[in-house]
Amino acid sequence: MKKILLVFLLIFSIKGWPQQKENDKISFSEALALHLPSYKQKAEKAYRLRNFEEAKVLFDSLVNYKLAGSFMDDFGFKNLKGKEVYLSKFKKPVYLLTYASWHVPGKGELPALNKLAEKYSKEIDFVVVFWDEKKTVKDLSKKFNQHISVLYVDETENEGAFVVQQLKHSLGLPTCFLLNEEKQIMKIKRSVFHPYGISEKESFDMNYEAIEEGIANHLLMQERSGMDLALMPE
Repeated sequence: MKKILLVFLLIFSIKGWPQQKENDKISFSEALALHLPSYKQKAEKAYRLRNFEEAKVLFDSLVNYKLAGSFMDDFGFKNLKGKEVYLSKFKKPVYLLTYASWHVPGKGELPALNKLAEKYSKEIDFVVVFWDEKKTVKDLSKKFNQHISVLYVDETENEGAFVVQQLKHSLGLPTCFLLNEEKQIMKIKRSVFHPYGISEKESFDMNYEAIEEGIANHLLMQERSGMDLALMPE
């Protein structure tokens, strides 16, 4: 009788494993709720003491060990026609960049992003989200090429408050999220900060290298390894 009970327990526990794994998934918003308060307290102290290196270490630790691996919530944004667009609409890995009209990008940042979006458009969805009104975003969208989806959240409309709180006010901006096909966060990065006064060519090269490194190491590597496995003979 004991042996029979053990067999049944084993069968049910094995059946329960996939469900357990599914339940273990944690969303980005949940991960933020768990770890952001402690990070903010320590980071504010570091900035107050002008210990910028410590602040950077704290940010890297938060994103690498607490937020990476969580799954991005299915946030909704608006496209330039005012239509709601959810993150789940994008089926490929996503290079998600949150921006603001008052942020002045480096000289070579947008040209580098445009060039890479054109290069990897078949493998990756490039998405830029602005925190601004439709008219302003429509004007700004002209700076991005056709391979980049430009979306926005207008805070003055009192909509998307939860999205704003999570993506704008939690980690600051501009912030880049690298998401795989399941919208799992593979990496969170900030824009390249380079010395003032460098040439546009130098700025372009630095941004191009940094963006492509993130794409190659955190988006394409996983996608291509999955393709290789699919092509293996059974």
